[in-house]
Amino acid sequence: MDLQVLQARIAPMFPGTMGVQLTSVAPDRVVATLKVLPQLCTAGEILHGGAYMAFADALGAIGTVVNLQPGQKTTTTDSSTKFIAGAKVGTTVTGESVALHRGRTTQVWQTSIRNEQGKLCAVVTQTQLIMAAG
Repeated sequence: MDLQVLQARIAPMFPGTMGVQLTSVAPDRVVATLKVLPQLCTAGEILHGGAYMAFADALGAIGTVVNLQPGQKTTTTDSSTKFIAGAKVGTTVTGESVALHRGRTTQVWQTSIRNEQGKLCAVVTQTQLIMAAG
């Protein structure tokens, strides 16, 4: 799938509302950025843990969608997040999601989210179930 087509597809959904901007999409790797907006932050003006998780979930799901066959859809069945550092309001984080496993019925993606200085902020590993659409 084309990068612009995917960006347009997520625009009206939660990832688009959050501000996810895709920069690179391949069958085994997805990269995107996210501006740390005040509405995505905690009271301490750092990116909320749920925003990290939602950002990563979107990237893993997009990676899976790129690999789907016609007539298939996907959903997240499992997600594990490790929080390591914060990202301040007004900055931009970058997420890189790589495929650890791309099977017929499941895919496993690991997303590393880094702040503008390149410091690792969170690591999210998720499992996507692949099923028949309909």
